[in-house]
Amino acid sequence: MSAQVLNQGRHNPHEKSIKLAHHILKRLFKKYLGAFTVKLWDNSVLQIGKGVSAFTLYIHSPNVLRQLVFFRDPIRLAEAYFDGEIEVAGDFNTAMKLRYYLESLKLPFQEKLLLGLRALALKSKSMQRQHTKNQSITRKLSGTTRQNSVESIAFHYDVSNAFYKLWLDEHMVYSCAYFETPEQDLDAAQRNKLDHICRKLRLQPGELLLDIGCGWGALVCWAAKHYGVRALGITLSQNQFEYANAEVKRQGLQNQVSIEMRNYRDLPLEATYDKVSSIGMFEHVGLKNLPNYFSIVNHVLKPGGLFLNHGITTTKSGWRQSVATKFINRHIFPDGELDTVSKIQQRMEDTNFEIFDVEGLRPHYALTLRQWVSRLDAKKEEATHLVGERTYRIWRLYMTGSAIQFEQGTTGIYQILAERKHDGRSTLPLTRRDLYTAKNIHPRGD
Repeated sequence: MSAQVLNQGRHNPHEKSIKLAHHILKRLFKKYLGAFTVKLWDNSVLQIGKGVSAFTLYIHSPNVLRQLVFFRDPIRLAEAYFDGEIEVAGDFNTAMKLRYYLESLKLPFQEKLLLGLRALALKSKSMQRQHTKNQSITRKLSGTTRQNSVESIAFHYDVSNAFYKLWLDEHMVYSCAYFETPEQDLDAAQRNKLDHICRKLRLQPGELLLDIGCGWGALVCWAAKHYGVRALGITLSQNQFEYANAEVKRQGLQNQVSIEMRNYRDLPLEATYDKVSSIGMFEHVGLKNLPNYFSIVNHVLKPGGLFLNHGITTTKSGWRQSVATKFINRHIFPDGELDTVSKIQQRMEDTNFEIFDVEGLRPHYALTLRQWVSRLDAKKEEATHLVGERTYRIWRLYMTGSAIQFEQGTTGIYQILAERKHDGRSTLPLTRRDLYTAKNIHPRGD
């Protein structure tokens, strides 16, 4: 550094601080293979990489650079985005992939120390980080021993029915859709999914269906209306309970469908139901509780009854600490845990289930998430009015990141169809032909 620049730095601490910030950014992203632009709190601009910038990262506080130097933790970067210390303009999807670069970045100790000293020398800029609902509830739940609790479910699902309605489909289905083509719209794909589940369960008029974690009531209403079953849906979300009951009345299904606020653990252990479904719920159960969960399902099913478990899986056994797991538990699902599909099947088999069908839906969930994000972005103004800017940003980042993981294959989702064992006899047809013939999905689901 020349004497002239040094003298300028002595007389202008702010200018020196910006030069330090530029140096830190250049070093941190020295090996970044893409190209993006950084705009700092003083409006100075720095180009990272070569070529056309995919996005612009607006950094409003030196605190962000300190976090990057000392921790290189993508979660801290995400939280800075939630709190408004970072803005992103341009390709948000590519910006999200900074996570993988930061996770792989290794700095020699001496260089990290030098960068740390420079980060500490940055001129402070006052910005009070918010103490958010998310952080306070996560701390409160940290000692929770009973997973799938009312409080943890409310944390995720009771954000606002109106918020979910902005970007979900017409039936308010908050789980992976089933696409016939990548171009199919979300409403049609979710109708496909509802009907696909009913067909897999081979629902018949007069049968009794239990839906564990029934959400806003889409599946139980669909099954009652189109397959003539009687159905009970249970949920731990007050918002979902109220909405689902209103939907049952709106569709005139009071004589066929009941919705209850009930934990699956509190179900009477009697062989009551012909069929049981659980769609996007068992992720909340907790790995240590899965044997009891599957055992309860087995007990409430009649001998020969069918159980369809639809849920997200991971590629590595056990819920290990990682950037993804810490982020999910801190900001999205306080008690969520995933395992491999093979371990899930093993636990089902250990509780007297015989598995007949396993279908991977990973590409379908990637498409679902992309449509959810697109619909959420299209309703940004309404979303921020309903739940605030921070919650909007959390959901935008969470669903974009999840889409990337499903696209890359690091997260999966499976429908597992199993039967409660009964003297070696099975009620299932010998082929799957019945799943794909004489489809009768109504154009509007009415």
